[in-house]
Amino acid sequence: MRRLVVSMAVAAAAMLPGTVLAQGGDPAAGQRVFNQCRACHTSEQGGRNGVGPNLWGIVGRRAASIEGFRYSANMRELAEGGLTWTEDRLRAYLTNPKDLVPRGTMAFAGIRNPEQLNNLIAYLNTLK
Repeated sequence: MRRLVVSMAVAAAAMLPGTVLAQGGDPAAGQRVFNQCRACHTSEQGGRNGVGPNLWGIVGRRAASIEGFRYSANMRELAEGGLTWTEDRLRAYLTNPKDLVPRGTMAFAGIRNPEQLNNLIAYLNTLK
């Protein structure tokens, strides 16, 4: 229940102009945070998929759209429903993946530190 309340608060705040998305972050620090993602993901343009899909261009990309990657059925369903990786969706997902994709296969528990999360989002925004 607490996770649901926290996720709802994060999602609601992300929709207010000038709040969560305006917090910014340090892309260089975010690249260091991304090191914990490297076990499953690559971030280079044209990079290979690993256990997880390549994350180049993730911000603004439709979910489950990397050709040849085997997404979970739940992720494909959400993508068919229009899920796009906006900053607020990434923020919710990276805080607790199971809140957004309950039957997904991502084993990562989430990032609880707001500064690390802001930095990671800033880094992901550089992958264009």
